[in-house]
Amino acid sequence: MQKTSARLLSLLSLLQARRDRPGALLAQRLDISPRTVRRDVDRLRELGYPVVAFKGPDGGYRLDAGTELPPLLFDDEQAVALAVVLRSAATSGAGIEEAAARALTTVRQVMPARLRHRVDALRITAVERPGATTDAPVPGSVLVTLGAAVHAREVLRFDYATPGPTQDAAGGAPAAPPPRRVEPHHLVTRAGRWYLVAWDLDREDWRTFRADRITPRIPTGPVFLPRELPAGADVATFVEGRFRGADASGEWPCRGDVILGLPATVFSRHVRDGLVEPIGPDRCRLALGSWSWSGLAAAIGGFDTDIEVVGPPELREAFARPARRYATAAEPVPAVPAAGRPRQRPAGTHPT
Repeated sequence: MQKTSARLLSLLSLLQARRDRPGALLAQRLDISPRTVRRDVDRLRELGYPVVAFKGPDGGYRLDAGTELPPLLFDDEQAVALAVVLRSAATSGAGIEEAAARALTTVRQVMPARLRHRVDALRITAVERPGATTDAPVPGSVLVTLGAAVHAREVLRFDYATPGPTQDAAGGAPAAPPPRRVEPHHLVTRAGRWYLVAWDLDREDWRTFRADRITPRIPTGPVFLPRELPAGADVATFVEGRFRGADASGEWPCRGDVILGLPATVFSRHVRDGLVEPIGPDRCRLALGSWSWSGLAAAIGGFDTDIEVVGPPELREAFARPARRYATAAEPVPAVPAAGRPRQRPAGTHPT
């Protein structure tokens, strides 16, 4: 019995490592007869493993997808890699920490001691950047539904919870907004939250939806032909641009050009989204964008150098407004007239 059990595990490992396995090759690898291979395949099926036979010159077997997840076998490196990923997910702040921790416990308890020591020696600490939030967990079923719609390229309908009530046209009780209809393109995680990047069919524009506010409606809609993200951007660049304030095309709503009194090499290391062009040994031209003109002026002013505004006029006015305030603040405080100052008492005297 022990020999048979070990052989079944070896057979299962071979079937997991490759999709199709000829029966003759399995018999050779396990040093058994083709008839014994057939019996062992039947035993695996009784245990819940969906092993199917395929015909052909080298007819054999494959481990297919079933309705339930049967026990799996991993080699040493696979088991350690799985544990590392689960430990990372358990500290990710992405809303799946509890499920990842339970899965890690399940994997760890069946590991041999030599592997368990390697996993236990790994300590991961998640350090979130300032402003990151981890208070928006998303049910796993929602993530699976969103991911499936992205993979299948199917139109998705869902209810979307927005902050604050929505009133009807007469200003009465809050009215339930109609479901959103989108072409889902990417499911992303950022700063501890899940987001769905999609093309909104009703608004005809790209949108980024928080997954924790999505309640999917079933069934999904028809299959769609995927669109390209604006300006050929990759999904990471597109999402970061939306959070910085860029529009759907990835462009800032406010862009300006200035000439700065320092070499281009000084700015090229510090300007992430701008374009720096040298126009001399100690001068350069900077094209930069921001979500507002005042914010753009403040960003450029932070370089602490001479600034010549090329355009547009809105940027010049954005510099002028704080300049007037600073000029007023820099004016000396007027002296208090003598008549308005309190009288000084001679030394040694006391008030009466």
